[in-house]
Amino acid sequence: MTFGEFLWSLLIFYFIFFYFLILFRILTDLFGDGETSGWIKTVWILALLFLPFITMIVYLVARGKSMAERTIARHEARAADQQEYIRRVAGSNGGGGDPAAQIAKGQELLQSGAITQQEFDSLKAKALA
Repeated sequence: MTFGEFLWSLLIFYFIFFYFLILFRILTDLFGDGETSGWIKTVWILALLFLPFITMIVYLVARGKSMAERTIARHEARAADQQEYIRRVAGSNGGGGDPAAQIAKGQELLQSGAITQQEFDSLKAKALA
């Protein structure tokens, strides 16, 4: 294999990689969009099967901006869910509150097997501090 053939093979691999990258990005966006009907999704998928390059370009031009907006909205929703989970686990007021309620919650976690006895003792010490 000559150096030119190697570069040509590398270029082909590069384009195949990015073809699949864009294809899966479009499919993820298409199925993640709750506002688009099933019929429209079917048309897009059929078009991707029969005219892939033209369809990809048209999809990115026609829906590229809304694609980015949906992605940002999904990431913001995940971040908000994560923050809510952290607040719920840590306690609504930063871990403070009624020590008896914290110890009771720790006891429930210990009995369910979610935490060990050492973790429960640590939680109890924090609640009583």
